[in-house]
Amino acid sequence: MSKVAVVGAGAVGTAIAYAAQIRGVCRRLALYDVDAAKVRAEVLDLNHGLQFTPMAQIVGGDDLEVCAGSDVVVITAGAKQKPGQTRLDLAAANVEMCRGLVPRLVAIAPDALLLVVTNPVDVVTFAAQQFSGWPSHRVFGSGTVLDSSRLRFLIAEHTGVAVQNVHAYIAGEHGDSEVPLWSTASIGGVPVQDWSHTGDTPLDAAARAAIHERVVRAAYEIIAGKGATSLAIGLAVARILEAVLHDEHRVLPVSSRLDDVHGVSGVCLSMPSVVGRQGVERVLPTPLSAEERTQLLVSAEAVRSAAQSLGLSDH
Repeated sequence: MSKVAVVGAGAVGTAIAYAAQIRGVCRRLALYDVDAAKVRAEVLDLNHGLQFTPMAQIVGGDDLEVCAGSDVVVITAGAKQKPGQTRLDLAAANVEMCRGLVPRLVAIAPDALLLVVTNPVDVVTFAAQQFSGWPSHRVFGSGTVLDSSRLRFLIAEHTGVAVQNVHAYIAGEHGDSEVPLWSTASIGGVPVQDWSHTGDTPLDAAARAAIHERVVRAAYEIIAGKGATSLAIGLAVARILEAVLHDEHRVLPVSSRLDDVHGVSGVCLSMPSVVGRQGVERVLPTPLSAEERTQLLVSAEAVRSAAQSLGLSDH
C-alpha cells in the first residue's frame, strides 16, 4: 500500500493532506509536526471526514518515526513567508532546518522520494538533495507547478477558454525571477502568439506582461489577505503525488537539479519534466526563445547566489 508522509502540519501541510485524502492519492497518510496537540487535532479532523472520501489510514504525531516506510516524504516544515518578504528571504532558516531534518528522514524512509515544498523551494531542494546524499531524481521540489497553474488560469480568464485547454509553463525560480514560456504556450492547439490574430480577446505583449505580473504577485496578495497560500498548493502537490505513485510519466514543471539544460548546471530550477515512480525521470528539452533563455540564466543566477551565500556549493 502506498504511503505518503507530510512533514509539517501548518496551513500548507494540512492542505496537502486534505487534498491527498479527497483525491485518494494513497492508502496510508502520515502527518508529522513538532506541535503534538496541533498534529493530533489535524489528524482527528481528517479522520472524521473519511466517510466521505476514498478509504485511507491517516495517522500522525510529533515523533518522526511516523514517516517510516513512506514512498514519498513531502517537506513543508519551516519558517513561512511574511507579508513583504520574498521567498529567498526565508532561505537561511529553512536550509538550516533541512540540515538537521533530511538525514533523519533518509534513515527512517530509505526507499522514499523527497518532495520539497518549503520555500524558497529551489534553494531548499538543492540543500535537501545535498544533505540526503541521494541522486537528484529522488529529491525534487514542487517548483513552478502552482505558478504554471496560476498562469493558465489567468490566460483562460482573459480568453474565455476552459483552463484545461490552456497549455503554458512557468520555468526557472519559484519566485520573482520566474520565466513564463510564452513561445511554447498554446490554447487548444493555437499558439498564444497567434491568438491576437484570431478575432478573440487579444493576448498581445501588453496583455501577456500584465498576466505575468499577476502571477508573480499572486502569492504576495494571498499572504497579505489570509496569511498563507495553502489550498492551491495543496491541490498542486496532490497532483504531483499522483504522478509519482501512479507512475504516470506526467509532464510537470517541478524543480530539480539541472545538468546542462539551456546552459544551466549545478542549480535547482523548474523546467517541464517527466515525473513518475522514480521521481524526475527526465527534464524535457523545451525550446526557448532567445529572451526566455536569457531570463532563465538570470533566474538561475539568482538561485545560485542565494545557495552560495548559505555555503551550498554545486559540487
